[in-house]
Amino acid sequence: MPSPTPVLPDLTPAARRVLDAASALFYERGIHAVGVDTIAEAAGVTKKTLYDRFGSKEQLVVSYLQHRDARWRENLATHLTAHPEPGVDRVLAVFDAAIAWSFENSSKGCSAINARAEIGDGHDGHPVFPEVARQKTWLLETFADLCLEAGAPDPESLARLLMLLYEGAIVTVGMETFSRPFELARDTARSLLTATPAP
Repeated sequence: MPSPTPVLPDLTPAARRVLDAASALFYERGIHAVGVDTIAEAAGVTKKTLYDRFGSKEQLVVSYLQHRDARWRENLATHLTAHPEPGVDRVLAVFDAAIAWSFENSSKGCSAINARAEIGDGHDGHPVFPEVARQKTWLLETFADLCLEAGAPDPESLARLLMLLYEGAIVTVGMETFSRPFELARDTARSLLTATPAP
């Protein structure tokens, strides 16, 4: 499997409050709409404490994204553990994990996609872009590894199709275009996985 997410440093109680407050505010309101004054007030700390712990708002945003990503990967690991044997069900466990996660954690869609939409073209040196790219690359590689383990004839191509289904579903969650998009994505993924039996 691809390398795990970077380990977040141990946080002081004040830093934890800042990260928790920032995470809720960034996800609910958007990154640009939330200033450090609002975060500090919600966390019950001074702006100096916020900057002492995280250095800048940009680094706080990266920490927010990494924290959510770490929680998502823990959720995914739990679902993969329930299907230890390679095969279709283990690949579909990614969608099962997303169904369980999105109900409580992703009412506005993907935090990484939302953050990416706010930061320009990705070539301005903003630290959010490489973090978001890292997360999405990891998921694509995870799909590819699971498809390879399952014996898919062309695991890389299949992984790209599954990634499109996954990303389309999570955007649909945020847009509320129709209900239960991950369930539909899962059913479609099963059809793709079983259309060409492994040799």
